[in-house]
Amino acid sequence: MCENMGEVAGPAPSGFSLTCFRADPHFGPPSAPGRPGPARREGSSAGPLERADSTAGPLQRAPEWAKALLAGGVASCCAKSAVAPLDRTKILLQAHNSHYKHLGIFSTLEAIWRREGVRGWYKGNWCQMVRIFPYGAVQFMAFEQFKKTLTPALNHPHLAKLLAGSLGGMSAVILTYPLDMVRVRLMFQVKGEHLYEGIWHTFRTIWAQEGGVLAFYRGFVPTLIGMVPYSGLSFFTFDTLKQLLLESGPRALLQHGGETDDRALRAPVNLVLGGVAGAIAQTASYPLDVTRRRMQLAVLTSNAEQFSGCIKTLLAVYRTDGVKHGLYRGISVNYLRVIPQVAMSFCVYEMCKQLLKMEQPAQNKNSQHPAQNKNSQQPAQNKSSQHPAQNKSSDSQNPTQNSKRS
Repeated sequence: MCENMGEVAGPAPSGFSLTCFRADPHFGPPSAPGRPGPARREGSSAGPLERADSTAGPLQRAPEWAKALLAGGVASCCAKSAVAPLDRTKILLQAHNSHYKHLGIFSTLEAIWRREGVRGWYKGNWCQMVRIFPYGAVQFMAFEQFKKTLTPALNHPHLAKLLAGSLGGMSAVILTYPLDMVRVRLMFQVKGEHLYEGIWHTFRTIWAQEGGVLAFYRGFVPTLIGMVPYSGLSFFTFDTLKQLLLESGPRALLQHGGETDDRALRAPVNLVLGGVAGAIAQTASYPLDVTRRRMQLAVLTSNAEQFSGCIKTLLAVYRTDGVKHGLYRGISVNYLRVIPQVAMSFCVYEMCKQLLKMEQPAQNKNSQHPAQNKNSQQPAQNKSSQHPAQNKSSDSQNPTQNSKRS
């Protein structure tokens, strides 16, 4: 046995005794015929796989679905944190909080700051981050995977994008809806009137007092239905406009980077496209969003029995407050919140895709350099246009085939 911990026992060249050599990457066991020699020295050439692994980090070597998960989670967290004050303002106005229901958007923001300080703008934001990272990760990843599957199956790219966006949003809602319930309860509270002390206390209280698991899915049906137009239209609008500008847009809107000169839109362009997508999607799905909030917060109001079902809640809001002040109450603050949120979400996601070297659009693969296309066509041309002497010799070697042809 070797007494030195830094040494390893190895067979001697004769094979009858043990010798000790240091376990150092620069030193290897003595070389002998018929067995591996010392470790690779400096300057020795590495194989193509080793060179590829050394140049690409672990994130670049990850599968595409894992990259989409990470990029979607990071993008959603950045977007939600930027609009957290407006998010809480929207919830307070939507649910007619007794302290703020008579105020407007900016007056509500000022009243929150005076009553609860700056932390009041970000109340429930920690729970939001716990929810939004898996939500955004699943949504973007599911969209990418569904789009790859549905595009060849349906043979209609636009319909595939619309369905993929809807299915991605629905998948994210199913997995993260209980966290959204907890977040809304925490954000609806006003300083001095707290019923919940934190995320875990909110979970336990809802579970114990409101009926277990089903209590966390109050308002789930309108949320799932609303996600079909919201997520579907947002992804469809952004992806369609992006592909249109990549294919036929002005060159000034594009940025070029890397050795392969991949085509991508500039960040301000992605912001604008994301804002347009968010505005269209939110307008179509906002009444269902109001219905969901009313059902989620029904137990905190005096007339909870009116908001016990999706259709019942929708009709109650319409009969009580009408369209403008009921179904679309708070839509202006929601525009201020959703447009920058969706814009930043798509913009950060596209930036993460470039950093993680996710697969590029199909038109980039087809639009290779002319010299490359010319070289790729040469083998076929060379096969048909061989040397005349070779053609002659091949014909002379196959007289039977020539006679058959004649």
